[in-house]
This record gives sequence, C-alpha cells and structure tokens, in this order.
Amino acid sequence: MRVAYFPDSYHEVNGVAHTSRQFEAFARRRDLPFLMVRAGERPERYVNESRLASLELKRGFLSFALEKDLRIDLGFLRHLPYITSAIKAFKPDIIHITGPSELGFIGAFLSLWLRVPLVASWHTNVHEYAAKRSSWFLRFLPPGQSTTAAMHIKQVTLAATAKFYKRARILFAPNVELCRLLERRTGRRCLLMPRGVDTELFSPSRRDCDPGDGQFVLGFVGRLSIEKNVTLLKRVGEELKAAGLTNFRFLIIGRGAQEAWLRENLPNAELPGVLRGEELARAYANMDLFVFPSHTDTFGNVVLEALASGVPAIVTPDGGPCHIVRDGETGLIALDGNFAAAAASILRDPARHAKMRRAARQHALRASWDAVFEGVYSAYHSVLVKAPKTAPVRATL
Repeated sequence: MRVAYFPDSYHEVNGVAHTSRQFEAFARRRDLPFLMVRAGERPERYVNESRLASLELKRGFLSFALEKDLRIDLGFLRHLPYITSAIKAFKPDIIHITGPSELGFIGAFLSLWLRVPLVASWHTNVHEYAAKRSSWFLRFLPPGQSTTAAMHIKQVTLAATAKFYKRARILFAPNVELCRLLERRTGRRCLLMPRGVDTELFSPSRRDCDPGDGQFVLGFVGRLSIEKNVTLLKRVGEELKAAGLTNFRFLIIGRGAQEAWLRENLPNAELPGVLRGEELARAYANMDLFVFPSHTDTFGNVVLEALASGVPAIVTPDGGPCHIVRDGETGLIALDGNFAAAAASILRDPARHAKMRRAARQHALRASWDAVFEGVYSAYHSVLVKAPKTAPVRATL
C-alpha cells in the first residue's frame, strides 16, 4: 500500500501537525512506502529513506498568518509541477488529505487527474473557527444581528467544507458526532480516527515539583486564541478565589493572539510559551488539574496527554474532549459557568483527586498511535477493494 499524505500542518504546534508527525513515524517503524508532501520553511527537497519519502515546499511572499506559527500560501500552486513529478514517480495507491488548505486542494486535484483514490480526514472544525474569528467585525452589528450573522457564517462554511470533503471516497473523523455530521452532509462513509499518546513520554513519573509548595497548579496547553475560549480562565480564577480557594496558580503553555490578554488578566499565571518533548512532559506532570474550556476541538490531543500524565481534566460538553474524559472518573465535563465549581470539587477532596489521577493514567494507557494508524490502513484496503485505482473520481474542483 503506497500512501501519499498531504497534511495541512506539520511543523506547527496543533493537533493536525502532531498527528501527521506520528503518522510518518508509524510508517517509518513499519517500513511502509509513504510520501509526505508538506509545507515548511526549508528549501524544497525530495528525500528517500528506505521506502519513506518526504517533499517539503517553502511558502512564499503571498502567504499570510492564520496564527503565529501557522500560515497559508495563496501562491502555493506554483509548486504543482514539482509535486506532480514526485507523485508520478512515487505511484501512490491512495492520496490522503487533511483539509481544505493549499496542500489539500492540490492533493484533491492530483487524485482526480491521476485517478488515484482520495481519502480525507477531518481534523479542524473550520466552520466553528470561522464563526469565532468573525466576531471581531460582527461586534459592530446589533446583538441580535451579530448572532444571526455568525450562525450564517458557520452554516455557509460548513456547507462549503462538506462539499470539498465529498470528493473523497471515504472520510475519517476523531469523534462519533463528527462522523455522523459528515455522513449526513457528504453521503460518504466516515470512520473513526482518534488520536494516540506516548505514555512513556507523558507520565506521572516526570513530576518533580516541590510537594511542600502547597499550591495547586491549574494547567492549559494549546493555542492561545479565541476559539479555545481561554478567556474563561480569568473567570475560573475569580470564582475560585470568591469560593475561598486561593492556593492555586495557572500554568498556561502555548502561543497565540490572546497571550497578551492572559498575561494582563491572570497575574498568578505562568506563561512559558511553547514547550516540547521532555520539558512539556514535566510541565504536564507538575499540574494538578487540566482546565480545557474549548468548545471547538475535534479531539483534544492535549487532554489525552494530560490524562497520560496522571492529571484529571475538566472539559466542556462540546467537541472531542468530552469523548476522552470519563465524567466523574478521569475528570469532569462542565458548562462554562460550572468550571470553577468543578475544579473546586476536586481540589477540596484529596482522596477523590488521587483516585482520578490513577484512573486518568490507566485510561490513557489504552490509547496507542499504532492502533489508530492500523485502523486507517485497514480502511485504505477497503477503499481499494471497492474502488480500483483505474476508476475515475466523479468530482470537480
């Protein structure tokens, strides 16, 4: 099975990039023929390592920032001849895209032109992000109209994104709700593609904080942006203090547009920026509670990493994280207005907190990246059985 993979993101700090790096590592471990076509800051290159190949292409002056570490290049089509040459040389059985980015559109086009079956995985709730990001200009509208306009933006974006995903033979999504949504919107079969976790790296054994410190550490890891709902952390802190809990501090790891606001409004917070590897693993392990108020995450890799580190998590009932956390066992699922109360209920009960720590770790030990990607390859085989490589793809770009 020869797979050409076109991820939206690879070097950045987000769920798509993390999954893509893990997918490439899986192919390397199994010695699978795998071509990674990605964007980056390095000069374009085509490297063969056994049967593993990577093609990295530089974004140009027409690129613009979606986040501090994530860009999109409107002129990326200039690389099409080079990518086409590499794809023809590699001769993939499957082309796999991860979304409607410049790489995704090129992958979908090549699938159609070369008659290679296309599969697509949904990693980002683009429609939710579009509605959240539009708030900066919708604020000038009357309250009722701004809400209606945001809903319209959300629905239009979802319709457009679903039309794009309909080009694929089979879809993947990280939770059951998204699979059902995609199946309704596209008429395509959707299979679960959850995320795994490195339980050797993320482990309670890395905890090295001073046990006599006396302060609880409330942690957050992720992009510091509006769609992550990070401003709720201020309210959580204020309500905990109002309830008489003052022996806590925040540890907020990541970068984003809301970073300056958080520094200004959370005086008892430590914001070390982006951490990686063992440094990130130690930070997780030194947390006492993971507070993740996002409503837009399709899965929530960071939540699984926290659980692997023995840190119970509080999440919202929306998106993927609520499918990771077992309510009352490995953490709590709470509405925005109940986040502080949920945190207080755990921190005030040391025995319950300790039990949740153990349960969180045991739950994460059952999640493996190998199992995730073995399921993906099984789905690839089903695509080839039902749709031979020579069959045309009925889609338009």
